[in-house]
Amino acid sequence: MGVFERFLSVWVALSILAGIMLGHHMPTVFQGFAALEIAHINIPIAIFIWVMIYPMMIQVDFSSIKDIGKKPKGLLLTLVINWLIKPFSMALLGWLFFRILFADWVDPQTATEYIAGMILLGVAPCTAMVFIWSHLVKGDPNYTLVQVSVNDIIMLFAFAPIAAFLLGVSDVIVPWDTLLLSVVLYVLIPLVAGVLTRKALESRNDDSTLNNFIQTLKPISMTGLLATVVLLFGLQATTILANPLAIVLIAIPLLLQTYGIFTIAYGAAKIIKLPHNIAAPACMIGTSNFFELAVAVAIALFGLQSGAALATVVGVLVEVPVMLTLVAFANRTRHWFEQV
Repeated sequence: MGVFERFLSVWVALSILAGIMLGHHMPTVFQGFAALEIAHINIPIAIFIWVMIYPMMIQVDFSSIKDIGKKPKGLLLTLVINWLIKPFSMALLGWLFFRILFADWVDPQTATEYIAGMILLGVAPCTAMVFIWSHLVKGDPNYTLVQVSVNDIIMLFAFAPIAAFLLGVSDVIVPWDTLLLSVVLYVLIPLVAGVLTRKALESRNDDSTLNNFIQTLKPISMTGLLATVVLLFGLQATTILANPLAIVLIAIPLLLQTYGIFTIAYGAAKIIKLPHNIAAPACMIGTSNFFELAVAVAIALFGLQSGAALATVVGVLVEVPVMLTLVAFANRTRHWFEQV
């Protein structure tokens, strides 16, 4: 990795601080950004995510996707982690911490909302940011696309039933327009743009042109990530600064969930002998969350000022720096796995 990518955790930390400071001192500006929404999807954030993952999509080679079925173990690992383990472990940790360990510090109603927000994070596997994590661990972009696509299809059918079951209610109303639009904005549009760009560059019969173009876009992609972080934290600066203790309490089980799920997934990947360029992205997908959707659904179900909304915002606070530590760990342990 280049110097910029090697110190990405530093730039992310500075971006988080910048977002909080700007959001605190310039609230009207960020209120204007917050108003630019369609079906609870923030358009500026969507644009920054396009900038972030467009270069990743250019690396997708559809001619090799047909061979993914010959090595299904990575896809199976992702599905088991995302749908059979992660939602339930998140619900269990939420109950353990806010019903027992932190019961004296949080009133029952607020505890219920915090648990609900954590559950919404656990039921929403990552869709957009995972392309950045996959890129940073030198993952197979074609395999990553298939994993994300399959998860998106399952999410359309499984999100509401699992969320309803874990929230303990039967009438959870999932904003389907938010879910469908999220998939279109964060996956379909940048994918189509990337495929068309790749096709145009490959038509020149010069691999160096394609490779040089991808290398040129790398700094732009990282800039999109940092801009997304600044905007997300700027939009939630007031909430974060107003509830410092609550943020710490929520962050503790989220940290345990993130590192715990990664440990399970990474260990399983080694046991089933996945190559590193499939194992690492599979674990990143299973560990990270579709926090854009979780935040939107929490606001739609419980309200902007609810504990559930706050929990999903803390999920963003925890996820980006934590995922960068896991990226670093995956890169340092590359020799544990077969190389392809």
